[in-house]
Amino acid sequence: MASQPIFCVGCWQNMKLPIALRTVAALPYRAVGIRQSRMNPNTCTICETMFERVMKARQVEIDATILFADLRGYTSLSQSQSSGAIAKLLDAFYDVCGEAIWENDGIINKTMGDAVMAVFNFPIKHQDHAAHAVAAARKIQELWRVRREELSHAFGVDAATIGVGIGLDTGRVNFGEFGRTHQDLTAIGTVVKRRLARAERRGGRPDSHDRGRS
Repeated sequence: MASQPIFCVGCWQNMKLPIALRTVAALPYRAVGIRQSRMNPNTCTICETMFERVMKARQVEIDATILFADLRGYTSLSQSQSSGAIAKLLDAFYDVCGEAIWENDGIINKTMGDAVMAVFNFPIKHQDHAAHAVAAARKIQELWRVRREELSHAFGVDAATIGVGIGLDTGRVNFGEFGRTHQDLTAIGTVVKRRLARAERRGGRPDSHDRGRS
């Protein structure tokens, strides 16, 4: 795993604010409620909503790459394995996705049972954000090949039955808070719709010919 930055990458890149996330330097910030973001621990709770704090808007339109990853074989395993075993499987899947996505400056915007949705180019910005998403996808596959061998032995199944499917799409999205009574911080737009439509055609799984498979 890559070394973890002491300061929030997003705040420094966008606002030149040295917000400490780690070591004792982070204690004063935690005291006033500024913490690591749950979507990417290398960013903080300020920059993940900077569109509201800085731009005074509930949503912003950005260029982004959306990554969907889903756990193949989950449905059949959930019918044959204990709830504890399935929890272990999901933990491993989320850990692998988190490591790969955060290493490449993306955020995990949603976890949906056996799937995750990640956004690249907010709040950490890169002109080549699509390349970062591709690198994250490849890293997920690389890490999962190792983890699934361990899990297959634990579950007594063929490793090939526990795969990860990945789909990517790039374009304009709206990112921000949606809803009033129940606020949801997420990305919407044609890019997301295309990816979800492909998922629906395969019975709820993200699908694409650009998908990697492990």
